[in-house]
Amino acid sequence: MKKFLFLICFLPIIAMAQQAVDLVKITDMYKIKQMNSVSLSPDGSQVLFVLNSIEPEGNSKWEYKYTNQLYLVAADGSSAPRALTFKENASQPVWSPDGKKIAFVRATDGKPQIFLLSLDGGEPVQMTKFRYGASSPVFSPDGSMLLFSASVSLSDLLKDKEMNPKGAVPAWPAERPGFNQNQFLLPNSAQPNPDGTPEEIKAYLDLNVADKKAKVIHKLNFQEEATTSGDQSFSHLFIMTAEPGATPKAITHGFYRFGGASFTSDGKKIVFTGNTDDAQHPDRAQETQIFIANTDGSNMKQLLGEKGKSYNSPSVSPSGKWLAVQVGTVSFVNVPELAIMPLNGTVADLVMLPFDRNKGGLTWSKDEQHIYFTAQSNGGAPIYRMNVKTKKAEQLTSIDEGISSYAMKADKLVYVKTAVTNPFEIYTTDIYGKNEKRISSFNYDWVSKKQLSLPEKRTFKNEKGLTVEYWIMKPANYVAGKKYPTILNIHGGPSAMWGPGESSMWHEFQYYAAKGYAIVYGNPRGSGGYGEEFLRANVNDWGAGPTSDVLTSVDLATKEGFIDTSRLAVTGGSYAGYLVAWIISHDQRFKAACAQRGVYDLGTFFGEGNAWRLVPNYFGGYPWEEKTRPILFRESPINYVDKIHTPFIIFHGENDLRTGVIQSEMLYKSLKVLGRTVEYVRHPGGTHELTRTGNNRQRVDQMLRTIEFFDRFIQH
Repeated sequence: MKKFLFLICFLPIIAMAQQAVDLVKITDMYKIKQMNSVSLSPDGSQVLFVLNSIEPEGNSKWEYKYTNQLYLVAADGSSAPRALTFKENASQPVWSPDGKKIAFVRATDGKPQIFLLSLDGGEPVQMTKFRYGASSPVFSPDGSMLLFSASVSLSDLLKDKEMNPKGAVPAWPAERPGFNQNQFLLPNSAQPNPDGTPEEIKAYLDLNVADKKAKVIHKLNFQEEATTSGDQSFSHLFIMTAEPGATPKAITHGFYRFGGASFTSDGKKIVFTGNTDDAQHPDRAQETQIFIANTDGSNMKQLLGEKGKSYNSPSVSPSGKWLAVQVGTVSFVNVPELAIMPLNGTVADLVMLPFDRNKGGLTWSKDEQHIYFTAQSNGGAPIYRMNVKTKKAEQLTSIDEGISSYAMKADKLVYVKTAVTNPFEIYTTDIYGKNEKRISSFNYDWVSKKQLSLPEKRTFKNEKGLTVEYWIMKPANYVAGKKYPTILNIHGGPSAMWGPGESSMWHEFQYYAAKGYAIVYGNPRGSGGYGEEFLRANVNDWGAGPTSDVLTSVDLATKEGFIDTSRLAVTGGSYAGYLVAWIISHDQRFKAACAQRGVYDLGTFFGEGNAWRLVPNYFGGYPWEEKTRPILFRESPINYVDKIHTPFIIFHGENDLRTGVIQSEMLYKSLKVLGRTVEYVRHPGGTHELTRTGNNRQRVDQMLRTIEFFDRFIQH
């Protein structure tokens, strides 16, 4: 009897130990494999894709690197995926029309170059050794030609004999103070001499720039993601015969930027995007036009273009008769419209196909009756198809899942799907989205052994009458009747969207749930995925309105009985870092808060962040304008810093120039002067993408520091 009782008592301990082992760990982040760039072979029998993995770096115990390799898998799932490339990273793969070869991009001597891999065997052969590099390869329909793009600097373009045979300078104003024309851009033959003639002094100053002793900046967009630059570059299109060592020929010319190129079905023409506005500096010209040209670059013609509008994502129908495009304004607080027109038509021939969501991956059906696309919507990113005659869209995959890459061929679809139960895997269906079959197991095997928290969807209507969606995730070891500490997690953007189909937070949410926290997250006004009215509902209102939405979601979640209101934390990054600072300066319910890579002073953000156009787009003007200045003051959290009493940890990547780091220093320093409970963490070399694609050790560091900080002030 005593032995029986001992077993009864001991069995729950074994179960609890097993349960703990199966919870998501911080280092499970290294196990997540992501697939992208999926495509079907010409006969539809094989799926090509890029596999992104996190692997140990060298002999270091703590460092991990990203790898990207090409993989192939049978479209019917009859064979396991197999690697096609090894060692050096590979990306941007495309099939040859006969399905026997694959072109892809790999870095060589610091530049991207195109390689060709035969599926009959052998090592990849380097196709290009182009001085400007080569990216985005596209085969002509007969496989004889290869189209690609390359980035060309202003200094190179000025002296390129093929692309600029007359040694011309840009017609648009280069905006260098004290010069009425752009003649200063012409090469200077004088010898550098700091004590010499004006031309020799200029040559000396130019030498200092070349030797990285000075940056001379006279362009508007000088802030990149991790550094500043005064250099100007242009994207151009080139074509070559599909043979190793062939000489590329420029299709586009001039001091402009082109991209998004594809062949027409007969292989005689190329359709692409660009901007050829000579009246404006390229940094100021936000419009995008669509062009068509012969494959040798002759007879280039603008198909679509209009002041204040962006025409993009051109997709030519299989017959070459029709063109699908997206049409939007230069303000990015809008939802571009889907439209079609005859390929030889004009803007007057555009037929709009209404669908109030941001769309991507426009693909025509073989019979040209439908256009397929993905669209973020209500927490997921399904595949849709638009009937071009009825103008009705049909949802083909689940709204609770996200499709991040897809391809269509003949009678099948193949795609990468994110679901709550699996961050990334490859699936196939028929063209109606039916008979889904998983054909990879990169994450399935290890995730299926984990105890996951499944989000539960809720909705409410805010004071504007907008339906706001939010999700509740209970702790992984949830026990009915207990109350749990809870994290309000907010997304950035502000036009991003979270939900069960969004992949970037999969691991973080599951890790927090494994650590015993409940999670509330949602999509406040201003989020994407709900149409243009919802998207624009936070214009001139970044603070109070969205705060009302996210706090209402917490209030409603609390009514379900398992949230301990005395143990609440809040976190978010980028715009959500802004909103965290706003919330804790206006509401005192949280016991701890975390803001990452945030915006805290909108006037300073305008100056130091490369995303500065958010200011005029959302607030209608600039910091020096009388009508705008009081709005920016009202909407900047730094102006309420004296109201912050919540224990606060602030993160920022040292090289983050998307939002800029000065504001986080301002916020931290102000709180220290006030004697508040605050901690500031800077990650050397970190950019705005640190938590998504940054150094893996720093990604783990930030997540661990966040939860450790919360644990200090929230007793379990």
